[in-house]
Amino acid sequence: QVQLVESGGALVQPGGSLRLSCAASGSIFSINGMGWYRQAPGKQRELVADITYGGSINYADSVKGRFTISRDNAKNTVYLQMNSLKPEDTTVYYCNAAVRRTPKNPYNDYWGQGTQVTVSS
Repeated sequence: QVQLVESGGALVQPGGSLRLSCAASGSIFSINGMGWYRQAPGKQRELVADITYGGSINYADSVKGRFTISRDNAKNTVYLQMNSLKPEDTTVYYCNAAVRRTPKNPYNDYWGQGTQVTVSS
């Protein structure tokens, strides 16, 4: 089994900052891409940012210049630093990781349970 545990979601005022963390644990041989997605009620889940094992990064246009993704490969952990938060950033954020459980397994996607971010005055 592989578990992704997120933390850091909270209520914050517009213009404020939050840092999300997601730690992967369990039966893990290697992790390729890790990322953050978000999903508002009634909408499709959308990519916020992702990062490869080697450090290549991709951001959604809506968060460029405000959010920063990073990872600690030794800790199997990915972070999302969110600055200049806006009310439209309010939603549930999900962590994703492409995990290989053994050398013979392919990479499979795993998801965290989600963490709520609310931006409101």
